[in-house]
Amino acid sequence: MEHSLRPEDIDRIIEMAWEDRTPFEAIEVQFGLKEADVIRLMQQEMHPRNWKKWRARVQGRTTKHQQLRQDDVLRFKSRMQRTISGNRKSK
Repeated sequence: MEHSLRPEDIDRIIEMAWEDRTPFEAIEVQFGLKEADVIRLMQQEMHPRNWKKWRARVQGRTTKHQQLRQDDVLRFKSRMQRTISGNRKSK
């Protein structure tokens, strides 16, 4: 991967990749990483067991791809995103 990412950016990309309603296109807009780059990053950064869980979860999920989404899904981020900071939910 050619991109030089700060640790905070990597954390945010991982967080966005786990969110059901955040499409890969949103990650590309913010960080310049295509879907294949995100998949590689996730594989490099995650424990193999968690990688397998994430991969199984994402494959075939229509909300992770802007073109496959239903027309009524209009937002990039999940409702929880505003309360998440540093990969931790605020209490």
